[in-house]
Amino acid sequence: MFLFTNLLSVAKLANDDYVGFTFFVGSMAMMAAAAFFFLSMNSFDKKWRTSILVSGLITFIAAVHYFYMRDYWAATGDSPTFFRYVDWILTVPLMCVEFYLITKKAGAKIALLWQLIFASVVMLVTGYIGEAIYGKDTQSWIWGLVSGIAYFYIVYLVWFGEVANLARNAGPAVQKAVKTLGWFVLVGWAIYPIGYIAGTEGGLFGMKVFQGLSMDIVYNNGDAINKIGFGLVIYALAQSDKGSTQSA
Repeated sequence: MFLFTNLLSVAKLANDDYVGFTFFVGSMAMMAAAAFFFLSMNSFDKKWRTSILVSGLITFIAAVHYFYMRDYWAATGDSPTFFRYVDWILTVPLMCVEFYLITKKAGAKIALLWQLIFASVVMLVTGYIGEAIYGKDTQSWIWGLVSGIAYFYIVYLVWFGEVANLARNAGPAVQKAVKTLGWFVLVGWAIYPIGYIAGTEGGLFGMKVFQGLSMDIVYNNGDAINKIGFGLVIYALAQSDKGSTQSA
């Protein structure tokens, strides 16, 4: 009830407040996506329902946080770094869980799941420390480097490591889905280190680059595209499996 009350009590935004606009659109888009995924769950075979459920949880959690971030921005005009990282620490590991779920039938072990979760948590915790605590320190790039190593480890697992190997054995549909999700990780997630570099004093290895970017707008659009896109890839995979089963 509180969530819907909060939705209705929209904070006033200026006509030229494009950051606030993207917070509002992001929250509504992800809530709509969450409803879509939740309502479509029962139309799929049981083996896909957990994956669709996770997609719904990712977008629902993000939508709730975006409601708060929208109000925080409207009230203070400051970037809601803390709320953004809370959102990411909950949703990014869930996005990594999707790789385990769709390759499980090809032999994915629980160890792979924990590798992905651990790498994503390291990436986010070190990113938060560097951006929120040491963001004004010229040595903040060191925390960004650690976060970047964890990020590229996930990229490696998805493109060349165990996830990629399992996908090849899971059939062409799963392999195609993993490759598409891999592009989201490689290209879509790349906005986050760019935002870190732009928003910290240490920049890239001590060099200031990407300065002056409105990273809230980039983050907001990127979050919506990445999280909804992840879910739609999973949905399309489940849909293709349902179609092949019916035709058989």
